[in-house]
Amino acid sequence: MAADGAPLLRSICFSAALSACALCLASWSIDTDRSTENTHGLFEIREEARRFISHENAKGHQQWDVLEPNLKILVPRCAVPLETQWTPKSLGRSKLSVMVICTVAVPNSVMRRWDVHVPVERKPNLTGSPAAPHRSERAGARTGLDVSE
Repeated sequence: MAADGAPLLRSICFSAALSACALCLASWSIDTDRSTENTHGLFEIREEARRFISHENAKGHQQWDVLEPNLKILVPRCAVPLETQWTPKSLGRSKLSVMVICTVAVPNSVMRRWDVHVPVERKPNLTGSPAAPHRSERAGARTGLDVSE
């Protein structure tokens, strides 16, 4: 009889563990992934990318939105201020991204420095915005239609 109940007990334990794991994952997000004594949080990494893009957007050329960094990334805490730059095309990334760079990580056995690529995308063109003028305005065409003629 005890042998018959073992698979059922394993199934119940597995289901309970899976439910607990799902609840933990559901409550985790980049907004809650903050830096600790040993690790650099994705929240701070994303915020550094947002600061960089804010400066780029202020230049008035193309407008960008910062997306989420890869949620699987785990890096040691940075011992110096983070640096940012556009990810060089020579690295072969398929989409445009901002590279958040740590030149000196806190002493650890894994890595001395690191960089995290945070993807970006172009903001949708808004009609009438200075960064994306309407096609007819660029060509010098009349933007209003005068039906009185």
